[in-house]
Amino acid sequence: MRVSLTRPVAAFASLAALVAPAFAEPILQSNSLNSCQENSLFSASLFKVVFTPNNKTANVDIVAVSSVQGNVTFDVEVSAYGFPIIKQKVSPCDMGLAGLCPMTAGKIPLNFNLPVTGDALQQVPGIAYNFPDLDATVKVQFTMTDGPEAGNAVACVEADISNGKTVDLIGVKWATAIVAGLALTSSAIMSGLGHYNAASHVAANALSLFGYFQAQAMLGLTGVPLPPVVMSWTQDFQWSMGIIRLEFMQDIFTWYQRATGGTPATIFDSLTTVSVQVEKRSLDLMEAGMSLAKRSVAMMPRSIAEPLGQAMKRDLMRRANIETSSGSYIVYGIQRVAFRAGIESTNVFMTCLAFFCLMVIFVSLAVAAFKGACEMAVKNKMMESDKFLDFRNGWLTVLKGILFRLTLIGFPSMAIMCLWEFTQSDSAALMVLAVFFLLGMTTTLCWAAFKVIMIARRSIVMHNNPAYILFSDPQALNKWGFLYVQFRASAYYFILPYLGYLGLKAMFIAFAQHSGTVQAVGFLIIEAGALIAASVLRPWMDKSTNSFNIAICAINFVNSIFLMIFTEVFNQPRLVTGVVGVVLWIANASFALVLLLMLIVTTVIVIFRDNPDGRYTYMADDRTSFMKSQTHLTTTTELDALAATARGGKEGFNKGMDLDDDAESITSDSLRRQTERLGVPSAQSNQNFGVHSNNSFGAHSNQSFGAHSNNSYNNQGYGNRPQSPANPSMPFFPADGPRSPPRYQDNGSIRAPSPFDGGSPPYRNQNNSPGPGAFRQQNNASPSPWQRGAGYD
Repeated sequence: MRVSLTRPVAAFASLAALVAPAFAEPILQSNSLNSCQENSLFSASLFKVVFTPNNKTANVDIVAVSSVQGNVTFDVEVSAYGFPIIKQKVSPCDMGLAGLCPMTAGKIPLNFNLPVTGDALQQVPGIAYNFPDLDATVKVQFTMTDGPEAGNAVACVEADISNGKTVDLIGVKWATAIVAGLALTSSAIMSGLGHYNAASHVAANALSLFGYFQAQAMLGLTGVPLPPVVMSWTQDFQWSMGIIRLEFMQDIFTWYQRATGGTPATIFDSLTTVSVQVEKRSLDLMEAGMSLAKRSVAMMPRSIAEPLGQAMKRDLMRRANIETSSGSYIVYGIQRVAFRAGIESTNVFMTCLAFFCLMVIFVSLAVAAFKGACEMAVKNKMMESDKFLDFRNGWLTVLKGILFRLTLIGFPSMAIMCLWEFTQSDSAALMVLAVFFLLGMTTTLCWAAFKVIMIARRSIVMHNNPAYILFSDPQALNKWGFLYVQFRASAYYFILPYLGYLGLKAMFIAFAQHSGTVQAVGFLIIEAGALIAASVLRPWMDKSTNSFNIAICAINFVNSIFLMIFTEVFNQPRLVTGVVGVVLWIANASFALVLLLMLIVTTVIVIFRDNPDGRYTYMADDRTSFMKSQTHLTTTTELDALAATARGGKEGFNKGMDLDDDAESITSDSLRRQTERLGVPSAQSNQNFGVHSNNSFGAHSNQSFGAHSNNSYNNQGYGNRPQSPANPSMPFFPADGPRSPPRYQDNGSIRAPSPFDGGSPPYRNQNNSPGPGAFRQQNNASPSPWQRGAGYD
């Protein structure tokens, strides 16, 4: 019978230790003992079993609490992914184990080495030592053999087994973080060099990939019971939520919480005496926690038991951790992620908050340092003076845009943690921080989205195209572009649905930790809506970016279906749950690898290509006609210097039209006043700069500056966009369009016609030769790309 007991123990340990490194000694181990029967009379506050096949020994360390008295037999069942492998019945009396034959009530400490024979080792398949995150369990049922309870099952316990091998790898975390960070950095450098088209594509794909990483992390933060491989896979992406463990920071957070009146958790300090159960089976956790404490409460007087029971229920609702009557803990959801990361559950909020603040500070210092380095390099003639000119002249506006983008990146993490902190109330100071950061970030992003919508609507009213002001004004593009540059111009509003999508997911994760089914249903509805909206609206900038994001939405929707399966609402066999977990891991690992390779290849090509913008086709919204791209213009020519002088601004950076100034809207009067402040000649002059006239600075004529013509600044057909406010007294018509009615001056008199009017008959000069207007009529068979983008078509 000794062999009969060692066989299932060895098989159980072997099947659960699949996670050890390939070069390390193979082991099978278990660190917790879970109850699998209601009102079980046997439990363990400490349970550690380690089986090493090389020395054929299993070390057992148990501190058990038993209410069973009499002789029992153990019905042992070993299963992997829900599929039974071994079933045997053993007797503890044949093993000579003190305290188990017969069993006595009370606390039973056991620490012994159990030899495992060769016959038992042969029953353990070799894959059990190598397959990562193997889902294997050993279930032991206690059956009475004497007394009035003979033949009845009085207790049931099960242990999860691992082998030390896992997909939760530090290398995966570093690789994904480095790729995403380098892609965002390269897009910023490309933008600084003037390649805005390439930079916007790389940034859009990098942000989408980062959002996918955060979506993976959110799966692990739910209270749904997850298979081991899914828990480990989602743990690889928790860095994107700021859940990163640094020992000295954890000490500071514990001290801060205690200093502000909180009570820090001490789970890791008690691991030597109690076990922590990482919940992976579907059960009603609230009822499970209450039932484990009912026996002790039932023995108290009613006047004490009822208030105590209500207080226990409120505490369980407030804190997701469940402490069982035996002294062990059950962790799930956010606290499950924290436990696997080595972070106390009461420090999770501060950990995420601290890393978000550190990221903001580090990036701000990096931008300031880069600004200083550029200036020093130019001063010492180590870099050409026109390099990063826009950034150097307007680096504060660029920094504001970067900080806004960091706020958008950190919003999912901070929204979840702030809302969750409201349910935990770890300390008064932490509650204040949660309110401040949640309201601050939400208000900032909503206000920025409102500004984008207002700017786009003004552009539509003035130019019949939202892209004109959104992409032609450098201040608006550098400051608010993070909200709309990844979308097509007509979908400028899509940032609001995206913020709502993130907010809904955050609320389900934070407020429904104790109900995994509610979270799964909510995720299924949200992801289905996101997939439908992305597929129907296709709001991103071009076909490739739409395909990239729609694929992410599709895989997120599939993951939400898998999440629903993990809740076991369909009462499927455990084998199905285990297989679905492996499928989720393989599918998402393959998908993430493809996305990473695509981003890496795209970024490398953009960095080493002479003309990065040339790799991408021009978007249908004509944004490249308005954006100041290095491919289509340079800032060092005499014409640009003349244009900068006419605008009255710095060379290389234009403050635009003060679209952020709410005190003055873009009306005809305000535009006229801005034109006068910039020193632009009046509309009565025949040689206008920066206005839409027949010989204007940005017009489509033979004598224009930066226009699309035979003598134009850009021979490729894309003119230098008008960068000063248009004079509202001039007509916004193409040169070959219908003529405007008589124009009146401010004093009411009719303005003299322009000598360059291309009307019929064409104006002729003193030599009786056709004027520029006639020549323009001959060459204006179709409006230029600049005119089409400005709404002239």
